[in-house]
Amino acid sequence: MIRVLFLCHGNICRSPMAEFVMRELVRQADLSAQIEVASAAVSREEIGNDIHRGTRRKLQEMHIPFTPRSAHQVTADELRRYDYVFLMDASNRAILRRMFGSDADKARPLLPDRDIADPWYTGNFDETYDDILAGCTALLEELRQKLR
Repeated sequence: MIRVLFLCHGNICRSPMAEFVMRELVRQADLSAQIEVASAAVSREEIGNDIHRGTRRKLQEMHIPFTPRSAHQVTADELRRYDYVFLMDASNRAILRRMFGSDADKARPLLPDRDIADPWYTGNFDETYDDILAGCTALLEELRQKLR
């Protein structure tokens, strides 16, 4: 089993969007029994809250299934347990590093060349979705290679 964890600031916009997009890509590739996907926050600001209404609308628009959930902050156990940990932006990395020191070094950006903009601030859930889809599509190909 390969375990993938997506992290963003509050776990209500980007990381749950990535979680549900990746789960759907994994399902379509018939790899659900081999790849586990989850998400969490690096902050405590949104703990207990469900996904943002803009994320919900975008997932519905793109016919990506999702379920109600509660935002939670990543734990040291999660960081150890997941094989792949992906960050949405550089500030996520800085916070994760303050929380877990060098253990945070296993986390990498979902997009290698730029941050994924936070739609909480930009209001642009379309751009965020496009970036997340690109990152998740590339990740799925990477995981397929590993599973071969």
